[in-house]
Amino acid sequence: MFTARAPAKINLTLHILGRRADGYHELESLVAFAGVGDLLSFEPGAELALTIAGPNAAGVGPAADNLVLRAARELADRVAGLQVGAFHLMKRLPVASGIGGGSSDAAAALRLLAAHNGLSIADAPVADAARATGADVPVCLDPRARMMSGLGERLGEPLMPGPIFAVLVNPGVAVETRAVFSRMGLQAGQSIGAAPHPVVAKSADAASLFGLLKKTRNDLEDAACSIAPVIVDVLAVLSAAKGSRLARMSGSGATCFALFENCRQAARAARAIRRDHPGWWVKATVLR
Repeated sequence: MFTARAPAKINLTLHILGRRADGYHELESLVAFAGVGDLLSFEPGAELALTIAGPNAAGVGPAADNLVLRAARELADRVAGLQVGAFHLMKRLPVASGIGGGSSDAAAALRLLAAHNGLSIADAPVADAARATGADVPVCLDPRARMMSGLGERLGEPLMPGPIFAVLVNPGVAVETRAVFSRMGLQAGQSIGAAPHPVVAKSADAASLFGLLKKTRNDLEDAACSIAPVIVDVLAVLSAAKGSRLARMSGSGATCFALFENCRQAARAARAIRRDHPGWWVKATVLR
């Protein structure tokens, strides 16, 4: 039995540049990965299979449609004689929550299969399988802070900002990504024309990132708030937390985050939010 972590992917920024003629949206996003996530186990065997358990397993849907199996099938289509087996997913992250849980699960499956079959995650079949599985899967293959652009397939070099202390909050409302993009109302060929994403230096530390992030945005936030107004409440609570430097939604929501200067501030804020909102999913964590 082999295991791999599938960390939550946090969009610290998310600039939508416009909508292409083929209907897909071009983006630029600075992503980081949290210390919380799902856990995927793999046992080599003759048949490809998946079982799911954990506190958020009920929201995942049929195992046959899961991105873990889709990624495995994509890799099997590209590698003759690929040795497969049975996966077991411990689903800890909330579903449809803007933190790339399914994509991270799929990337973890590809890492496990690659290791078992003597492949590198940089090998073309693995990278191609990641792109074919989903737009966010490539950036989750090597989960380190970096810029992603295009549809998500163009990846920058890993950044080394050091630990960034954060609190993640999800109010328990699933938000469909497609619905959020649709609510934006961009027509094919239309661009937003907003300020470009600032350049993030590879050597940028956490302190300099705080200043840079204030010049950025999440262009999906307004659309997501109109679909799930509780996101407005989450952002207000995170903004008001003592020591909060920045509060923003991740991805297409409804998970939001606040950034703090140290772990004590983050832990104290998480305790207070959890006490006042016992129905919310609240995690103090470190982003890297």
